[in-house]
Amino acid sequence: MDSAPPADRTALLLAAYDEQLRGEAETPSQLSVTALGPLRLVTFAHGRGFVTYRDLGGTGRVEIRELVAGALEHYRADPGITRVEWKTRGHDAAPGLAVALLEHGFAPDETESIMIGDAQALAVDVPLPSGVILRRVTTEADVRAMSAMADAVFGDPVSEEMADALLRRLERADGMELWVAEADGRMLGAGRLEPVAGTAFAGIWGGAVVSEWRGRGLYRALTAARARSALGAGASLIHSDSTEFSRPILERSGLVKVSTTTPYRWRRA
Repeated sequence: MDSAPPADRTALLLAAYDEQLRGEAETPSQLSVTALGPLRLVTFAHGRGFVTYRDLGGTGRVEIRELVAGALEHYRADPGITRVEWKTRGHDAAPGLAVALLEHGFAPDETESIMIGDAQALAVDVPLPSGVILRRVTTEADVRAMSAMADAVFGDPVSEEMADALLRRLERADGMELWVAEADGRMLGAGRLEPVAGTAFAGIWGGAVVSEWRGRGLYRALTAARARSALGAGASLIHSDSTEFSRPILERSGLVKVSTTTPYRWRRA
């Protein structure tokens, strides 16, 4: 893909994203899936619902509004479901979807950039500040400390639920890796690597660096370490949903913005 003109390369990467990363590949830890037309209504542990699909091509406004109503009815009927995420993509042909979601009580999160690029381009040597090391974490104490640090960086309450979920996945050995940057025993940054089985992709998620250490190369170093690990696992492409803070860093490393994604969230009253 490197030799293709920029516009063609972006189109090729977006096509690979749609073909390989939408559907089953998005929800490896699902408890159950119900089909509703083109929709996959996924249930996760701890009362989480998730709506995704390969595409909505050819579906009109009326049909899309009916799909939103049907999906919400499905989750409302399960009292164990307390929240639902509907993941939209900016390049989808989905007339009236945003309006229908708002009408049914969904609220949009911040729009993020879908970034894709060659893992090899990210797997570079990044100088670290004196005393900073990178390492993978696997013990319960480390995972809980990493999760708490990331929650603090993003301004969220400390979530034992997230730490528990990460620990369960480590027990399953599904390929997920957790990486931290550390100095003098203090975790300064963290990130997650998610190889996508059966595809050319690995995802990099959860990039967090404490405020006073930003701009010193920790995010790039954590990204490079995960890219090297992804290459070792056989992945050739990296993908990430990036905020406006991380997007420029990934672009400088050779990743391309192929589209956008906006999660819409519903919570049970």
